[in-house]
Amino acid sequence: MLEQPVPAVLVEAFANTVDVEEASDEITTAAGLSAWLTGRGLLDAPAEIAAEVHADYLALRAGLREELGAHVGDTPDPALLAAAERVLAAHPVLVTARGTLTAAPGLPPERRPLAALAIAWNELVTTGDAARLKRCAEHTCAWAFWDVSKNRSRRWCSMKVCGNRNKSRTYATRKRQGA
Repeated sequence: MLEQPVPAVLVEAFANTVDVEEASDEITTAAGLSAWLTGRGLLDAPAEIAAEVHADYLALRAGLREELGAHVGDTPDPALLAAAERVLAAHPVLVTARGTLTAAPGLPPERRPLAALAIAWNELVTTGDAARLKRCAEHTCAWAFWDVSKNRSRRWCSMKVCGNRNKSRTYATRKRQGA
């Protein structure tokens, strides 16, 4: 089984702060976002997060989720991708002398995690591992998952649940049309 790299763990966890099936969102409020960032070690202590900073996190998450959906054949919303790109462009990163990426100096603490997410995504894209991070093709689920299949062909987070739902629905539709 292919082990999930650390950057993928971070991006997946961030994408999964929204649970479509349960209709819940861990970062719907600035306080929830602060708690999530602190729990992940991205903030040293809970911080007050301004509304515009909170909006940037939500825009980045929406864009990442669209990109992950494209990995299973969904057509991404260009407006959501563009909004995420604007957020990333506003949070520059630097290349260190050792060739690693780091957040640009001077970023306020509540914005540094945005740079960390940008760096994590960049690492996945650079290594080609971004294609293994996907959003479940079952739209009632839409959970982000790491594809461990050899040929990177998984479409559902779980074949037993989401894959079965999709295949059952397809079968029922074919049966109705044939009857």
